[in-house]
Amino acid sequence: MPLDEADDVQGFTLNGVLGTALATGVVVALVTGLAAYSAGRASAPVPAMPDTVSAEAGFARDMQVHHIQGVEMAMLIRDRTDDPAVRGLAYDIATTQSHQAGQLYGWLAEWGLNQLGPEAPMTWMMRMPGAEGAPHEMAMSMNALMPGMATEAQMQELAEASGVAAERLFLQLMIAHHQGALDMAEAVLDRSQHESTRTFATAVLTSQQSEIDLMNEMLAARQP
Repeated sequence: MPLDEADDVQGFTLNGVLGTALATGVVVALVTGLAAYSAGRASAPVPAMPDTVSAEAGFARDMQVHHIQGVEMAMLIRDRTDDPAVRGLAYDIATTQSHQAGQLYGWLAEWGLNQLGPEAPMTWMMRMPGAEGAPHEMAMSMNALMPGMATEAQMQELAEASGVAAERLFLQLMIAHHQGALDMAEAVLDRSQHESTRTFATAVLTSQQSEIDLMNEMLAARQP
């Protein structure tokens, strides 16, 4: 989408975004991200721009992907439960993570970097803090998925579930998903002194830990 169309995207109502069919779930997240492009630009006025293999750039790329799956899971459960608490949580996750994905998109654009990086996902996280060049040897044996990401089979299972069973599965998957985001946020804090990145990562730690605590309580209340 051209950047001059971002204002049109912002005209969509939040309810309209969340009511979009599942098949467009990922597109919704990206469109909302584009709508937040100007916010991302405003949040990244830094004197020294991160380079394309920096921890900041890797974090911005990978957390976008991570957030997009979070939005997709939230939209799935919203259509599979009538529980107000679960639907409210899904609404909050979808809107927050869509907006944050837009901030991350905006940073990369502001830094003049491609949205797709030259290295495999999570390479930045496998480098030892302060190291340059090749990633730490752990990168060679890392799982193909980012931390906390649901598998295709798990996403399909959620798509086919309903009622309390769907709620339990969603909470289990989203707790793990949030924990993965905490791991990524902590990793970039260990590797970056970039002010906007550190502020963002700290906010992720605070907000997603709070949601993990809430989801653990909700899950305990739904055990058979």
